[in-house]
Amino acid sequence: MKQWISLQAELGNFQQRRAIFIFALKMSFVAVIMSLAIILVLIFVMQWLDLLPLPIFEAMRFGVLLAWIIGGTVSGALAVLVGFSIHRLAVSRAEFERLSRTDTLSGLLNRRAFTEVLNTAKDGASLVIFDLDRFKTINDRFGHASGDAVIVAVSRLFSDAFTGENVIARLGGEEFGVIIHGGDTAERIARVEEIKEQIAEQSIAIEGGSVKITISAGIADIGGDRKTEAVYAAADKALYLAKTLGRNRVMHERERLSQVWNRCASEQEQEATTDVRELQRYVQQM
Repeated sequence: MKQWISLQAELGNFQQRRAIFIFALKMSFVAVIMSLAIILVLIFVMQWLDLLPLPIFEAMRFGVLLAWIIGGTVSGALAVLVGFSIHRLAVSRAEFERLSRTDTLSGLLNRRAFTEVLNTAKDGASLVIFDLDRFKTINDRFGHASGDAVIVAVSRLFSDAFTGENVIARLGGEEFGVIIHGGDTAERIARVEEIKEQIAEQSIAIEGGSVKITISAGIADIGGDRKTEAVYAAADKALYLAKTLGRNRVMHERERLSQVWNRCASEQEQEATTDVRELQRYVQQM
């Protein structure tokens, strides 16, 4: 009986109470049909043995009435009780499945659920691995409660930024994963750059004050015959390069080290030019 109830919880949609009464109605109808068949067989046997106390048609009419009253009522009540048991089991299983796929702190998907989605991702998407820069410093300086507040706040920012068919997960610790759909590679990189800047500008409230934090990101494209492990490894290497080059960066798997150094030199040159211009304005004002 326990195995049968478990099977019904798996196959049926018993998370809704409406399904309980539909189930009870079906079981009552089946019970009435079976009871009627048994009564008719008994009537014909008693008729053949000349033991029937009533005319056969009267006996059949009485048998139909008895089948509906006893078979339908009793089986319906029992089916309702069984249905509620299946309903509770189905709801418990659904909740357990949800919790097993959800990170309890952030409310995002966990690594296991994220990997399942990544395994089915199609062309035209990219995997992004984010890492909070110097997160350990926040934990050490302000305490783990403040670190948790940062995780929750960043998770909320990710959820607001990546909506629709995009998938977000906390992979563990201060690491997050996102599967971005839509647009070409350049557009997806631009979206990651945008959320990086947004997080860098955001003040996050913690106990006794607020902090600012930056993120680094590694991006790898999904598509072709690439296996999940290869995509994840490419994104992880890009993230490592972003962290090595000073953090608060977004790196794509196709960027080579020479290209990165050229970009860093260009950024430094732009910063130096800006400093010179500010100095010139200051001198002119004097």
